[in-house]
Amino acid sequence: MGDEATQELSGTPDVVVGGSTHVSDEVVEKIAVAATRSVPGVAELGGDVARFFNAVLDKVGLDQVGDARRGCSAHVTNGAAVVNLVIVIEVGSTVPQVTEAVRAKVTEAVEAYGLRVDEINIRVDDVALGDPAAPTA
Repeated sequence: MGDEATQELSGTPDVVVGGSTHVSDEVVEKIAVAATRSVPGVAELGGDVARFFNAVLDKVGLDQVGDARRGCSAHVTNGAAVVNLVIVIEVGSTVPQVTEAVRAKVTEAVEAYGLRVDEINIRVDDVALGDPAAPTA
């Protein structure tokens, strides 16, 4: 096994194939929801009606239905996204701090997928007061 020769294959230069790529609105919505949920101070997503229906779905065992995009809508045009969020913040959290953190986190997450973020509109729909049945110390 002394002198084995290694043969190099000549490669062809990278070929660029034409076409277009479109990221759907639903993909951006899922990315934005995941990013929003990771922000401290965000208790839930969705308005009163969405949260009511989600509570009903939870009770009948369909707790994952609609959760991936609840409280978020997005529109993607020419590689740019506009994201609309409806959130509930935790009591004691300040609206400006939470919403700026949400904007930063969502922008970072969406841009990681190669899109530009033009707007992130946030409506704070409610404040979560915590579990009233929880024992106090």
